[in-house]
Amino acid sequence: MTDDDRLASLFAEAGVDGYLHAVDLDTGREMRHRAGEPVVLASVVKLGVLVELFRRFDAGEMAPEGRVRVTPAERSAGPTGLSVMKDDVELSWRDLAQLMIAVSDNAATDVITLRLGKDPINATLRELGLGRTVLRGTCREVYDGVMADLGLTLEQLSSPGRRADPERIRASRQLSPEHGNASTPEGTTRLLGLIWRDEAASPDSCAAMRRILYTQVWPHRLSSGFGDGVRIGAKTGTLFTWRNEAGVVELPDGGRVAVAVFTRDHDPSRRHNPAADAVIGTAARLAVDQLSRIPPPVRGEEPGSRRTTDA
Repeated sequence: MTDDDRLASLFAEAGVDGYLHAVDLDTGREMRHRAGEPVVLASVVKLGVLVELFRRFDAGEMAPEGRVRVTPAERSAGPTGLSVMKDDVELSWRDLAQLMIAVSDNAATDVITLRLGKDPINATLRELGLGRTVLRGTCREVYDGVMADLGLTLEQLSSPGRRADPERIRASRQLSPEHGNASTPEGTTRLLGLIWRDEAASPDSCAAMRRILYTQVWPHRLSSGFGDGVRIGAKTGTLFTWRNEAGVVELPDGGRVAVAVFTRDHDPSRRHNPAADAVIGTAARLAVDQLSRIPPPVRGEEPGSRRTTDA
């Protein structure tokens, strides 16, 4: 059985369509499973917002310590962070970025995104070679779009026992890569590689972004596949049928592997699918273990030279 067959079997057993790209950031060795196919980013889109914010810091257009006041009326819906707070909050841009990544705070994300602008964020992604990575909607716009597709309000959907029509979930435009916030697994690992190689922004800003990504609190996906001695900087993403995580696995021997795993549930009626969460860690571990056994590139071949753009 090939590695691709093993991954296909793992994803099928979890009841999901799976997409994976893993690349050794120092040698360019890679493992692929539907790696060039479009996927819905969900909150993994926040990686691009993070990069644009720190590039603005580098340009002197915004100060990391600049103060921002966020009121309840302007907060986007979400289950964490500022989204669930009741009172006015004042904090810095870099602390908003911390909340955006560490607890996937939708309200913090939208405050940043509206300050930066969607068009400039997408222009930066194109400049970085990520032509198939696109931010089309803020968190608020994504939620509003899905709720409109389902014919429900968020309050109705959150009511105990209330379920959306599975077929309307399946047909929601925001849950399709053609209309939602989208990328490919290989595009996502490219962005991570740029951050880890100090190429997405200044070295100081890239180091600051890595420190934030190390603090993500969710342990049930990517990090579930690895034990002690491994450090992971990553971002999860969840939107109805999509359960994702992308990050860099730093190994005890100094190796660095960027891994992006995206899954789409076969059953749109499920709110929770522990098997889908677990397979992200299992698939990532398989990829990292296999890459560690592949011989390095031949002499004269530049690491990562086979793919330079998210074409």
